[in-house]
Amino acid sequence: MHFTVIVFASALSVITFALDNGLMRTPPMGWLAWERFRCDIDCEHDPKNCISESLFIDMADRLAEDGWRELGYVYVNIDDCWSSKERDQQGRLQADPKRFPGGIHKLARYMHDRGLKLGIYGDMGTLTCGGYPGTPLDKIEIDAQTFAEWEVDMFKYDGCWSNATEQEQGYPLMSKALNATGRPIGYSCSWPAYQGGLPPKVNYSQLGEICNLWRNYGDIDDSWDSILNIIDWFFENQEVLIPAAGPGRWNDPDMLIIGDFGLSIDQSRTQMALWAIMAAPLFMSNDLRTINSRARSILQNKMVIGINQDPMGIQGRRILKEKSGIEVFWRPLSNNASALVFFSRRNDMPYRYPTTLSKLNYTTGSYKIFDVFTDKTTMLKDSTEFVVSVNPTGVVMWYISAPAKPNHHQFYKQREQSRTNSQKSPASE
Repeated sequence: MHFTVIVFASALSVITFALDNGLMRTPPMGWLAWERFRCDIDCEHDPKNCISESLFIDMADRLAEDGWRELGYVYVNIDDCWSSKERDQQGRLQADPKRFPGGIHKLARYMHDRGLKLGIYGDMGTLTCGGYPGTPLDKIEIDAQTFAEWEVDMFKYDGCWSNATEQEQGYPLMSKALNATGRPIGYSCSWPAYQGGLPPKVNYSQLGEICNLWRNYGDIDDSWDSILNIIDWFFENQEVLIPAAGPGRWNDPDMLIIGDFGLSIDQSRTQMALWAIMAAPLFMSNDLRTINSRARSILQNKMVIGINQDPMGIQGRRILKEKSGIEVFWRPLSNNASALVFFSRRNDMPYRYPTTLSKLNYTTGSYKIFDVFTDKTTMLKDSTEFVVSVNPTGVVMWYISAPAKPNHHQFYKQREQSRTNSQKSPASE
């Protein structure tokens, strides 16, 4: 592929600046409360859905018992509205005692006993976005130490009620404070989302030095319009974002909403496929207790997860945007493999898109094609024209192996056999 050298070189240009905590060498995977459960604290009238200890225990049980953990979904992440409205007498954050009677440390132990990890949320301002105690500059060290003592494994640092100057100081300070605890804690920064997501206000080289992942853009909602807005922003700005990503440092387009209310099955496949192309963190925000089988099969698709988790960690790109409404995305993978996604922005009917691999910049050779969502396998030469039928708002996603190399031993064996046969034939006499 012609793209490989360009993207890989640009990725290497920032690799020396990666956060040195050894964590999240592939995009983190798990479950996050926010989109599906928001800030529901009404446990008296809605005990199954409120932000409480039991909700996170339920999700941990599902991850551990329903096949999610083995696929890599290991984080259970608390978002806003978990704490008391006041700090304790020592100035430390504390969980709401009614909703989290066992405390965060006990919840972390519950996760660890099941091979899972616990994530928690904080905010740089005086208050969180939901109105709970924040972690301003003077509280960074004590809160980092508290999270470490609670055996938390990941920390998301939001930015409500803070300004640009505080963010410029606070995000690096929190990184230093987390590392100083001696506990490996993955660090999710919301800094770029509060500064427009783009240079010059956002310094992605610096982000790679201090954060494992970062929110670049606004919050996702449970709607197709929200997915499209995120897709458009990320791929319209791909030349800026691709060099920023790599092992231990990831652009985060926000949660997977597959299995909620707003997406069709085709749209769910689209989110999963393009999040894999983007090397995005895969944090589901849904109800794993009631998720339907079709949504589960998309989220548990081993081939899509394998593409997302590719160890090279190179973020993919959009390579074509056709007038027909078809867009083509490509990502280089280990062992000279790659992933292709054909996406339809149309909303009328399936569209038959003709092309060849050579037109998509694949070099000469025969390629093995694995269709990720149908499990069909075929062989294609680079010059052979093919047609993909893409459903409205849907995708066709392929895993493509490296071109087949000629078997020289078999070639010489066949040539020797041919020579022997010709010597035996009457025509040779």
